[in-house]
Amino acid sequence: MDLHASRWVQIACVLLTLALVAASCTTRANDSQFFGLVKPPAENVLRYISGDEPESLDPQVSSGQPEARIYMAIFAGLVEYGPKTDAPIPELAEHWEVNNDNTEFTFHLRPNLHWSNGDPLTAQDFVYSFRRALSPALASRSAYLAYYIKYAEGYNSGAMFVRDPQSGAFVLARDVELEAQTKAAETQSPSAPVDQKQLAEHPELAKGETTELDTPFHHFMHEPDRLVVSGDEAERAKAAATNPKLKAALAGKELVPVKAEDIGVEAPDEQTVRISLAQPAPFFVGLLAHQLFRPVPRQAIERFGAAWTQPQNMICSGAFKLEQWKPYNVIVVGRNPQYWDASNVNLDKIYFYPTNEATTMMNMYKAGEVDATYNHTVPPAWLDRIRPLKDYMNAPEMATEYYQINITKPPMNDVRVRKAFNMAIDKQALSDFRKVTKPLYAFMPEGIFPGYAKVPGDGFDPAKARKLLAEAGYRDASGNYDPTKFPINQVELSYNPSESNRAVAEFVQAQWKQNLKLTVPLKAIEWKTFLDTRSRLEYKGFSRAGWIGDYADPFTFLALFYTPKGDNGTGWWDPKYVKMLDDANHQLDPQKRYALLAQAESYMLDAQPVIPLLTNATNLMKKPYVKGMYPNPQTLHAWKFVYIERDPAKWDYGVPDMSAE
Repeated sequence: MDLHASRWVQIACVLLTLALVAASCTTRANDSQFFGLVKPPAENVLRYISGDEPESLDPQVSSGQPEARIYMAIFAGLVEYGPKTDAPIPELAEHWEVNNDNTEFTFHLRPNLHWSNGDPLTAQDFVYSFRRALSPALASRSAYLAYYIKYAEGYNSGAMFVRDPQSGAFVLARDVELEAQTKAAETQSPSAPVDQKQLAEHPELAKGETTELDTPFHHFMHEPDRLVVSGDEAERAKAAATNPKLKAALAGKELVPVKAEDIGVEAPDEQTVRISLAQPAPFFVGLLAHQLFRPVPRQAIERFGAAWTQPQNMICSGAFKLEQWKPYNVIVVGRNPQYWDASNVNLDKIYFYPTNEATTMMNMYKAGEVDATYNHTVPPAWLDRIRPLKDYMNAPEMATEYYQINITKPPMNDVRVRKAFNMAIDKQALSDFRKVTKPLYAFMPEGIFPGYAKVPGDGFDPAKARKLLAEAGYRDASGNYDPTKFPINQVELSYNPSESNRAVAEFVQAQWKQNLKLTVPLKAIEWKTFLDTRSRLEYKGFSRAGWIGDYADPFTFLALFYTPKGDNGTGWWDPKYVKMLDDANHQLDPQKRYALLAQAESYMLDAQPVIPLLTNATNLMKKPYVKGMYPNPQTLHAWKFVYIERDPAKWDYGVPDMSAE
């Protein structure tokens, strides 16, 4: 964003002047209760600061929160995040059924759905979109979220089925499982109850069966799992070397690529989407609100290619449609008359302003140029002034802030080094500095998931940190830690530029200098480049990360390390960890499942692929006349519910009621 910095500075200066003039237009009551001008916009619009310039307006490309806010306006999914709690609510799907072990989900679409150009939106659009999201050619960073779907990971990773060329029969996964794996599977036979209302309406679900809409593909999904092997010859050979059954199964067989048509998503008819999973996923309905699973317009993509996201080419399915996109300036969306619930959409337009410069944001807000900001936007230095005001939104957030570590490159490929850098940060002091956070020693945000056991992580211990570095080889002839022996030229701390990110990076840099006598260079990388750099492990040392849960379950955090790809960004992956997560999701008792997930979290922290830093709070600004917009745990807003209230008696004076929908 350096190219545009001068423009934002100019705007900030102008707006600060406007703010001083506008102050005379406010009443004394408003001066004392709110920050700056409180005057609803003349038009029925919302002006919102959404964060960094979007990497892409393709919902299957970007995994960022700034983009997710915009996707929620222009693309609808089977379900949507609820405005207060983020729990899933019906969207394009009117209702759905779940089988008795959380492995099959059948969604029934609303009648007469349309794209913004008037074309029908049918179940086939979901099939196309899911297949595209998992396409190896697209290489979506979020593809791993769909790996619960049967054969999805195999297709996305370019894997192969194994087939007998003589009989045409496929080798089954159970035929090559090691004995221990087979016994584990036998002791984990899942059986979960379905919702009683669903059961009354659909008695066939008592046996976990779907008696209507039977198709050959549905039979295929219920066949024993086929063996899936790596498409890389060296990886197959390595796996076969440790599994004699696999080696025998591969001998004389042919390899058949896993195709898009094999993944467990089908359209039995135009109004029904059926999804078959490879394993139980009790949280799956909530996951489907994520942008990866929102349908994209095949007709536009096939006609315009990468340019389909331009306003003149884009076809939308959400409550709004894209009207204008001026990079680094504004994105404008307008009401979509083809949306199924258009009559209940309150706003005519939303103006999304992309910026991450905190002073600019606060001055725009004070001058009445914007109506609300995204999360973490109030600078710590402003908090004493802002916190008592009625338009300051501070609520628990399902989010963590942490640093990823590239464990594939020295010196960070040594767990002792990783642990040393973690122990050398006083996280309580960092939290005090940030003012609206709590120190984080494990990976799970605190206070979000009742009943989830708090996992103890390593605390602040500079002496032990220096000892670990000495043990790792960075010592003098007497065996004492010697910072001059550490290859500091191989380490950087990369972050996407914003005032808060830079402040945290500088604080941590000072901690390491004080406690380890090492000055780690800081490197700011623009958001659009930063995500890809982090994902491809093209950084050295440390990289800033923050995670807002994709759905209301602890698994949304732990699943980051379920695969070595996607948003993992560390290079750490351990099949034992994966099995621990799978075992947890086979557990039907919620508290026992939580206990198993906590064990997996502890195992991951022992490997230290990340440095936990902070548990966040929302920390945002919202004008009192903006209604239907809540500081929910993900700061993701269902825009169709937002409206401008012109009667001051109905304004929000403080954080609005956040009780469940």
